[in-house]
Amino acid sequence: MIVKSISVRDFRNYAYTRVELSGGVNVFVGGNAQGKTNLLEAVTVASLGRSMRTANDREMIRDGKIGAKVTAETVKAAASETVDLAIDKTAKKRVAINGLPILRLGELMGVLPSVFFSPDELKTVKSSPEERRRFIDVALCQISRGYFYLLKRYNKLLSQRNRLLKNAKDATTVLLDQLKIWDEQLAIEGGKIIRTRRAYIIRLTQAAGEVHSYLTDGVEKLSLEYEGAEGEDSQTAKVNLLAEIERTKERDIRLGYTTTGPHKDDVAITIDGRDARKYGSQGQIRTAVLALKLAELTLIEEEAGERPVLLLDDVLSELDMARQAKLMEKVKGYQVIITCTHVDEGLKNRLEGAKYFMIKNGEVEMQKQSK
Repeated sequence: MIVKSISVRDFRNYAYTRVELSGGVNVFVGGNAQGKTNLLEAVTVASLGRSMRTANDREMIRDGKIGAKVTAETVKAAASETVDLAIDKTAKKRVAINGLPILRLGELMGVLPSVFFSPDELKTVKSSPEERRRFIDVALCQISRGYFYLLKRYNKLLSQRNRLLKNAKDATTVLLDQLKIWDEQLAIEGGKIIRTRRAYIIRLTQAAGEVHSYLTDGVEKLSLEYEGAEGEDSQTAKVNLLAEIERTKERDIRLGYTTTGPHKDDVAITIDGRDARKYGSQGQIRTAVLALKLAELTLIEEEAGERPVLLLDDVLSELDMARQAKLMEKVKGYQVIITCTHVDEGLKNRLEGAKYFMIKNGEVEMQKQSK
């Protein structure tokens, strides 16, 4: 799959622009705060229905305007598809595929698969478990719409249980009876999430380990392990999760929220057996996250049957020349969109055949293609 073009209107600092992309490497060049990352954000919005930078859609609307629109034209092996997404200050977000409005955001999943990487993504390793869960869930939602809806069901149940806990005064018989109902349903859906995530992590460990070995010339070994209720299948995970929910029930009542389950799980990331979350150096973490992102590309392609577009936001400046070369070698055959502040001759050689765009104050100018 490739993104043939991306169009935005009243989006961030853009009044209107339409960028026609190549199926290979595309490079957005410009100074800071000129709008390079905004175009990558537009692609992720068309891909996931939400931004990778903000949870508030209204922040993406151009100052002084009441709404914004993003349109992505894609070309696939079977057919072409167009995604239109409109954001309004006074109405709900609207998404259409090939001109037909969709009723549920899950219908967008997998239409335009993408993988986004920026220096800020280093938090996947170093920051809170929430970031690692987000990393897994974004990939799995693009692979399976069923997983997207599974997460929604679980989060709705979790919200209902938390509301009951928050309003509880004490562990009365009525409360305990009500909790049993939510506990059972939460464990059923949670067991399915745990099983799906655990299976994905097993495959991701293999794929990321191979990429990491390639990037480090076999000097270091990367490994991942899911941390949550035990169980290779949904039923076993459900039983173990239900036992854990029961064990922490008194604490949940005291605190007023649910303290255990897939919404609290984590992923252990080790490099040569050492916990990278605690002890990884900046260089090790950067290489590990790059390996995870490149592995994500492969797994989405294997499951979805379409190659995702790779979005690299100011990443090359963080890599030495050797890793730049290895990265570009690894992503041959994928559509890649890169942002950077400048391109020297050495980088131009490593980006052979790239299509260049100059970005300045929300204006895009295509440059001649490199030789």
